[in-house]
Amino acid sequence: MEVSSIWQLKPWWCQPWSIVLTGVAVVAASWVVWGFWWITAPLAAAVLVWWWLFLVLVPASYRQSL
Repeated sequence: MEVSSIWQLKPWWCQPWSIVLTGVAVVAASWVVWGFWWITAPLAAAVLVWWWLFLVLVPASYRQSL
């Protein structure tokens, strides 16, 4: 059986909504806890890279491999 979307293979905690929600929570928590842009900015950049990797590149690679 061929699955057309990589998200059909992933558990609930690895769905796009949970990845986005976790990233937003990490950035917001860093701001609330420390309140320094020089801590929050690198975390936000890391989250953006994480999103790009898991929400763009991995699904595109999966679609290409079908």
